[in-house]
Amino acid sequence: MPSDQSTWIISAPLNGDSEGIVQELTTKLAQHSKSISANSIAELGIPSFKTGTLDSLIALSEDLPKQDTFFTNTVAKVVDTLRNLLNNDPSKLSQHILVNESSIESYLLDQWRWNESRYGVQKGLRDMVDTLNKEMTSIDNAMRAKLTNYNLVKGSLVQMQRKKTGNLSVRSLADVVSKENFIQDSEYLETLLAAVPKNLVKDWHAKYERFANMVVPRSSNVVASDDEYTLFSVVIFRRVHDEFIQQCRENKFTIRDFIFSEEEIVKQRQELDTADVTERELWTELLHLSRTNFSESFQILVHLKVIRLFVESVLRYGLPANYIGIVIQPDPKSAKKTFSILQSHFSYLGSGSRSRDTNLKGGDTEEFVGEYQTLMEQEFYDFVLYEVPWVTQ
Repeated sequence: MPSDQSTWIISAPLNGDSEGIVQELTTKLAQHSKSISANSIAELGIPSFKTGTLDSLIALSEDLPKQDTFFTNTVAKVVDTLRNLLNNDPSKLSQHILVNESSIESYLLDQWRWNESRYGVQKGLRDMVDTLNKEMTSIDNAMRAKLTNYNLVKGSLVQMQRKKTGNLSVRSLADVVSKENFIQDSEYLETLLAAVPKNLVKDWHAKYERFANMVVPRSSNVVASDDEYTLFSVVIFRRVHDEFIQQCRENKFTIRDFIFSEEEIVKQRQELDTADVTERELWTELLHLSRTNFSESFQILVHLKVIRLFVESVLRYGLPANYIGIVIQPDPKSAKKTFSILQSHFSYLGSGSRSRDTNLKGGDTEEFVGEYQTLMEQEFYDFVLYEVPWVTQ
């Protein structure tokens, strides 16, 4: 049974009026499920493609599943990008998962038309598939390049922002200290900054002057404090720098490697502001590109599905290529019953498609159709069916 988390597109030989067939099927489904109505089933136009030779159809049918997988994955990656950009907010995501500014359901059930201007049916099936593949590959490459660029800028921004967070033993001190906390332009003296755990503040006061013989007495001052650490400044002679730091490490006091420079602080702030502005700009560009490429890639995917529907129908039912396509939006709660009704409605095709004796350009198909169905019987329904996955699931 097909997934109840997808839209079903099916085809069968057209014997009679297409509108009458859709109406009859709608009535049958509505009788057994209140969730099925005229708004969840519609005719899906299948163009009169050039069939080509039997060999070309067989070769194409073998390639189409690979293309289908690639197309489906590309659409899914675009949706994942949108989901990440929108912080996985379903309401916001639904505003961007649109096809020609309409919902997916509306596109499939109401607006679907083969795009003749882009994929003229006078072309061969292989040429059309190649065109679709080139377009989808272009979308995939553009999304990958844009996403990589955005992630690089986003990663750089996050790294800069991370430096402003955390406790005083690890965070950037550019926005914590000021010029007044440091001895300036001294040949012999320097100011060090020590992050002291809150439970060791008394030890700091009692010990720091004895960490080396050239520590300026009573030079320690509180610069800042958080929940875990107190940041102290202390003045020492440069010649005892290494000795003092070693004593601090042994007593679990963290000396911050920081040299005060107003120019460097201004530069860091400017770099952060620039990264923030750039990230916002790239976020907007990527959102717009993802929204546009979702619409484009989804349409390309559906066009490929219709080609698969046609090729499979010709291989199974033969010529003339006169088939009806139907799109159904199943309700997950009644999908099993819906599928059962479809099987019953099209059960007459179970034997008809196996005994068909029609000719394709390039040779007799009766022997091939029989062998083809025998090999693939476990995947066959009496009608041809493909799924368009619900991309927001």
